[in-house]
Amino acid sequence: MADFSVQATIIAEIRKEFPTDNIVAEEKAKDVKPELKSRVVELTNSVFPGSDFTEEQVLNFIDQGSHQGGPEGRFWTIDPIDGTKGYLRKEQYAVCLALIEDGKVVLGVLGCPNLPVNMSEPEGEKGSIFAAVKGQGASFRGLSESVFRPIKVNNGGQANFVESVEAGHSSHGDAQDIAKLLKITAPPVRMDSQAKYCVLARGDASIYLRLPTSATYEEKIWDHAAGSLIVTEAGGVVVDTTGAPLDFSLGKTLKNNKGVIASNTDFHSKILGAVELVLYPPVHSFKVTIKRTPPELETLHKAIATSFNLDPSLVKIELLSRQ
Repeated sequence: MADFSVQATIIAEIRKEFPTDNIVAEEKAKDVKPELKSRVVELTNSVFPGSDFTEEQVLNFIDQGSHQGGPEGRFWTIDPIDGTKGYLRKEQYAVCLALIEDGKVVLGVLGCPNLPVNMSEPEGEKGSIFAAVKGQGASFRGLSESVFRPIKVNNGGQANFVESVEAGHSSHGDAQDIAKLLKITAPPVRMDSQAKYCVLARGDASIYLRLPTSATYEEKIWDHAAGSLIVTEAGGVVVDTTGAPLDFSLGKTLKNNKGVIASNTDFHSKILGAVELVLYPPVHSFKVTIKRTPPELETLHKAIATSFNLDPSLVKIELLSRQ
């Protein structure tokens, strides 16, 4: 219910200043259940003092987010509540808005109502807004503050990961293997939504991994447009798991990309190397027949890893009985 109202609210605001701009948004009016329509209208009107939007007007606002995106022109993309499960758990979620021109993200804004203003004080003030304009850097402020402060990724100190809470959104097992290769021992920080981009951009984490869990899944542009620009403008790097830039010119999805890697510049090349070994190894499995007394398992393990230029932690040996 809240996501429909938030989408209607944002689109109503966009229409005040940019009445002819196209919009790509996640929600559709047809998905609003009949018994919830009056509440969605009530919530939307509560944001605008003195307004009296009708049900028809609110549903129309929602459906003005039906543009298909693409490589030409200017459009906004909205995820009204990114991280629905985090929102329901009263944990991390984000309200996401980005402006795309000719396939390139030029403006990104993320509102994270539950994200601490200072991650070292998790029980302190909560609620942060992050913004970036292409070529002008990234900044943030607490919800109670009036001035934005510049932010930069952290290129020093001990490396640490931030990743999705849900294993269905990003492969936790592959992330563990990558952490092992990079000798990162700090446990991952898990949170929902594009808040992960925010903590990376602000220097609270070093690496954000969203590793594919399905060969057919296509990431949605509204899940990454704002966050990727904020990290990039904060001095970080955002690519997919093959090292390719994210391509926002292909419609509503990043159909030419697989997964997301966001990091600071210090770790970028190392991360790509580790991801390649884990996700795209030169050899997945093979069979070796030994016709004499086998060497010590440790020696065999090291020899195979060396022969295929693999990290030993990625090599597993299964001993089979003689046929």
